[in-house]
Amino acid sequence: MTGTVLVTGAAGGQQGRTGRRVTELLRERDVPVRAMVRTIDERAEYLRGLGAEVVEADFLDFASVQQAVQGVSTVYFAYPVQSGLLDATANMAVAARNAGVERLVDMVMLVSAPDAPTPRMRENYLSEQVFEQAGTGAAHVRATVFFENIHALATASGSLTMPLGDEGTVLPLVAAEDVARVAAGVLTAADVPPGSSYPVVGQVLTVKEIVATLGPGFRYENITDESWAEAASSRINAHAVAHLSKLWAALRTQPQYAEVTDTIEKLTGRNPKTFAEFVAESRAAQPSGPSAR
Repeated sequence: MTGTVLVTGAAGGQQGRTGRRVTELLRERDVPVRAMVRTIDERAEYLRGLGAEVVEADFLDFASVQQAVQGVSTVYFAYPVQSGLLDATANMAVAARNAGVERLVDMVMLVSAPDAPTPRMRENYLSEQVFEQAGTGAAHVRATVFFENIHALATASGSLTMPLGDEGTVLPLVAAEDVARVAAGVLTAADVPPGSSYPVVGQVLTVKEIVATLGPGFRYENITDESWAEAASSRINAHAVAHLSKLWAALRTQPQYAEVTDTIEKLTGRNPKTFAEFVAESRAAQPSGPSAR
């Protein structure tokens, strides 16, 4: 598919930075990119250095979204885990429809249904319906828990302190890099039927295996859902706390979510990155773990 791609969240945040990674991947292929950022700063200058056109816009401001989407053929929509998803969806859906966008790829949670176990997953379901009804050629990349998030939770304190039950609980995980590669593949594929769905799980590990991979000195501490939510509320927003609290409970009790998919291999032609590879790369880039704090 040709034409300019609008990449939202292109500056990169703290939840995987898929927008930034998608921008990098598309520019490596010489695909024209319009990078949508909230603020013009050094991260925006980095994107310009890649050859991307940078525009300043706010998901929740329709006028700025409408201006950002003018003249593009394709959109990558990645809204952070915070409140406002449905408002942002409505703004983008209307703006994209009015601009004649031919394909919109959104990055959503692995499970999307009216009865999904977390409030964010249920909002994702409604968001997807809005995009599909808008006639924007919507396709959905369904990502599971990022390696980055589990790694950050553990390295912040030297322990994986979570309400996951015993060490045999299995978690479906994926590298944000692989999610971005899948998204870039869907954005540029010759043919993507509207409503297509791409579940992305790169590896399934037990809690015990995760802790062992993190390295010597790390341990697992099982706590209650309430204790985790109380501790997390000082670090992340209330929307994310509500989502993750229910997600950990669902993963603890519903192992059917834990199954590796072949999406990464099919869309990118390469095997999924493993958690061990991710940890080794992170350690090489910046020493982490109990001894480095």
